[in-house]
Amino acid sequence: MKDDSFQFNRIVQGDCLTGMSDMPDACVDLIVTDPPFAIEFKAKRSNYHRTASRVLEGYHEISTADYGQFTHRWMDAAFRVLKCSGSMYVFSGWNHLKDILTVIDDTGFITVNHLIWKYQFGVVTKRRFVTSHYHCIYVCKDEKKRKFFPFSRFDPTARDTQGGSLHYRDKEDVWSIHREYWHGDQKTPTKLPSEIIRKILSYSSEENDVIFDPFLGSGQVAVVSKKMNRRYFGFEINPGYYEFAKKRLDQNAYRLKPDDE
Repeated sequence: MKDDSFQFNRIVQGDCLTGMSDMPDACVDLIVTDPPFAIEFKAKRSNYHRTASRVLEGYHEISTADYGQFTHRWMDAAFRVLKCSGSMYVFSGWNHLKDILTVIDDTGFITVNHLIWKYQFGVVTKRRFVTSHYHCIYVCKDEKKRKFFPFSRFDPTARDTQGGSLHYRDKEDVWSIHREYWHGDQKTPTKLPSEIIRKILSYSSEENDVIFDPFLGSGQVAVVSKKMNRRYFGFEINPGYYEFAKKRLDQNAYRLKPDDE
């Protein structure tokens, strides 16, 4: 057991594989993370017509050969720091999904749902079908103890304009949520939309819970957690991304203008 005085409501610049060793056992209520996909992603490629000068450089990728071992290391640490009442949501592309699923079983996590996030469009392709979704694996340590708040977003009697159940629709395992495009603002090459994070936090956490992201990127999970009155903690290996995330948290700002403006 590590030091109980460990401080939350902060983010740390560094490698989570090293940093998590200093975290206490069972100190985290919910993990939400979007780890590297090992697909040789180029941070300033011209997908979606992004203005390169506004995209922060230095996206940290993992080689395909090392991906299984890398996943095992961070998930082993995540299992240790997660409470028995806690849950973890891991986003993944299809390329290395098999590694994610294998390590989940090897580590001892219990799979609750295999969710699909369907976004508005993917990259145009000529020799394959367009990929316009990500996988999200929802797991826990103890199925009987995990938190879940089924009516946190919609009352069971709430209906849409056609009389359908809003509660049922919101809990289906395919989520159609648009990507966010921060036109004119500073950005990192990848980020989860705030609506996805809000949805996960609503169903699987409550106020004052500790929300942890080992791979912070732009800081989305921490920023939304703070806005929803959760405690937050996370690591980011890229100094530029860390400074960007910290600035958002320090200023309570969701979006930031480029520094040259």
